[in-house]
Amino acid sequence: MRYPNKVKIVDVGPRDGLQNEPVDISTETKVELVDRLTAAGLKFIEAGAFVSPKWVPKMADSADVMARIQRRDGVVYSVLTPNMKGFEAALAAGADEVAVFGAASESFSQKNINCSIAESLERFQPVCDTAKAAGIPVRGYVSCVLGCPYEGEVSADAVARVSKTLWDMGCHEVSLGDTIGTGTPAKAQAMIEAVAAELPLDRIAVHFHDTYGQALANILAVMEAGVAVIDASVSGLGGCPYAKGASGNVATEDVLYMLDGLGIDTGIDLQAMVETGAFISAALGRPSNAKVTRALAGKAAA
Repeated sequence: MRYPNKVKIVDVGPRDGLQNEPVDISTETKVELVDRLTAAGLKFIEAGAFVSPKWVPKMADSADVMARIQRRDGVVYSVLTPNMKGFEAALAAGADEVAVFGAASESFSQKNINCSIAESLERFQPVCDTAKAAGIPVRGYVSCVLGCPYEGEVSADAVARVSKTLWDMGCHEVSLGDTIGTGTPAKAQAMIEAVAAELPLDRIAVHFHDTYGQALANILAVMEAGVAVIDASVSGLGGCPYAKGASGNVATEDVLYMLDGLGIDTGIDLQAMVETGAFISAALGRPSNAKVTRALAGKAAA
C-alpha cells in the first residue's frame, strides 16, 4: 500500500482542544503549550479563537496568547474567526491564517450557530474577501462529515457541496471533521472520494474524533486515498459537547507513532510531543488521553 511520503500535521489542541475544557487554564499555560508545540517541531498550530467570550469563554484571552507566544520562523499560527469582527481582531493579533467553520448537517448548523448552512456560508464571504486583500490565508472547516448527533447519517454529496462552496469562496484548504467520531474507514474513503471530485486532493485535510476508537483507522484509510493533511490534538484534548461519551480529538502523539512506524516524515519529535501532552494533562489535572503516552508511562513504571 502506498502512502504520502510526507504528512502535514495541524495541532488544534490550543483552540479546539481547550475551548470545551471544564478546568480554567491560565494564559501562561496556554502560551507555554503553544511554545512547547513549536519546540517539538509543529509548523501548523491552531492557537486560539476570536469568538464571542459569552459563547466560548475559554478563548477570551486569545489576543493575549497571540501577543505572548515566542514566534518561530516558518510556523503558521492560525485562529478561528466566525465573522468580520473576529477577523479584524485576528488581524490585529498578527494571525498567520484564519479559519471559518461550516457544517454538512442543517440540524447541527441550526443548533450550533443558530442559522442554516447557506446563511453561515454567506457570513464567511466578507471574511474571505477581506483576508484575500490582506494576504491572509483562510482555512475552512466542515463539521459532521461522517455523522450528525441530530440527523444520523450525512451524505457524502452534502459534504462535497459545502466543501466546494468554501473552496470557491477562497479557502486554501478544507478540513473535514468527523465531529462525533462515528465514521468508519470505508465511509471515510467514500466521503473523501466525493470531496476530491470537487476540489484538489492536496487541499483536503481530515479532522477525526476518536469517540468509537476509529480515528487512526480512518486516517490510514484516507491516506490510502492520498490525503496528506491531518488535524490532531496534543494529548487528545477536546471533543464535541454534543456527542455523548465523546473521547476527544485523535491524539497527535498517537498519529505520530503510527506515521513514524510507516516511515512517513512529519518533522515532529514524538518524545517532545509526549512531554508536551503530559504537561497540559497535568495542568488539567488528569492523565493524558494519548495511548502512546500512557503506554510509555506504564513501561517506565514497570
